[in-house]
Amino acid sequence: MAIRTEELLLNVGPQHPSTHGVFRIVVKLDGEIITEAIPVMGYLHRGTEKLAENLTYTQIIPYTDRLDYVSAMTNNYVLVNAVEKLMQLEIPEKAEFLRLIVMELQRVASHMVWWGTYLLDIGAMSPFLFAFRDREIIIDLFNELCGARLTYNYMRVGGVKWDAPEGWIQKVREFVPYMRGKLDQYNDLVSGNEIFLARIKGVGKYDAETAIAYGLSGANLRCTGVNWDLRKDQPYSIYNRFDFDVPVSTGGDCYARYLLRLEEITQSLRILEQAVEQFPAEGEIMGKVPRVLRPAEGEVYAGIESPRGEIGCHIISKGKDKPYRLKFRRPSFVNLQILPKLLVGETMTNLITILGGIDIVVGEVDS
Repeated sequence: MAIRTEELLLNVGPQHPSTHGVFRIVVKLDGEIITEAIPVMGYLHRGTEKLAENLTYTQIIPYTDRLDYVSAMTNNYVLVNAVEKLMQLEIPEKAEFLRLIVMELQRVASHMVWWGTYLLDIGAMSPFLFAFRDREIIIDLFNELCGARLTYNYMRVGGVKWDAPEGWIQKVREFVPYMRGKLDQYNDLVSGNEIFLARIKGVGKYDAETAIAYGLSGANLRCTGVNWDLRKDQPYSIYNRFDFDVPVSTGGDCYARYLLRLEEITQSLRILEQAVEQFPAEGEIMGKVPRVLRPAEGEVYAGIESPRGEIGCHIISKGKDKPYRLKFRRPSFVNLQILPKLLVGETMTNLITILGGIDIVVGEVDS
């Protein structure tokens, strides 16, 4: 005899630990099974792209910090890189090294935030504490470099604002083996844990065709066997000088995405190890840039590989000191599109597992 149940409408968020801010999902439930899921955004919307039309190019940089507040360095870079392409500027080698080092440190720090909070969401407290303990080393390095702990405002069109202080590169060099050891501990603690595996293996699974159709990028794309990383496939900065691999899996589920992000930390450490050994002792940190930036009339798109996938910046210039139009391609916003498809037919327990596995940052979705 079938048990009759009534449809239940449930709000997850906007104030919910697993939505990491002000993201909201309205789900329809038939018992424990989700029959419909509707993401609701805009609670943190700040109109960044429209505000940019009334800001000079340098004034826009701090706004990019707030797009993804655990990946501010990469967001700084995508904007300045777009302006530099538009103006055809040459960037000093030392500045490029500093940019690459901080972007890869930021990738490691971002994945550590994801690892710790993801496990916290699904019931494990200790990994969160370990991840934030080790991330603090990177935060201290950034604070020493640019005077900020979260929103850095470090990069400039033509280079970077500050040179590395004395001893800073050595501290980065020492961080690499330290973090490798901690990563081994992370895997020993969690990656083979049978409770953890029962919770995420086979959950939130999709194939390469679906991932491409939804425009997914980053680990959300590479978990389906698609080998695509802009650092390799459309090289920017000086990434083509370094030897590293692009982790790819064919699992397509939350567990595959989990393993990929941990492996991405390993590859970032490889890049950092090479970068600090090749770091130029002398050199300029700013190229020859006019005092007032007025890119020639035209338009440009620059895309880079952020911790969450492809972040892009499209600028239309009318030859003024402010952009005529500016548009960011935000990976969290695009990756979020697949969430309703993944949730239908799942239980409420798996909602948290799937949402965390996609790795979205609410500020980047809404800005």
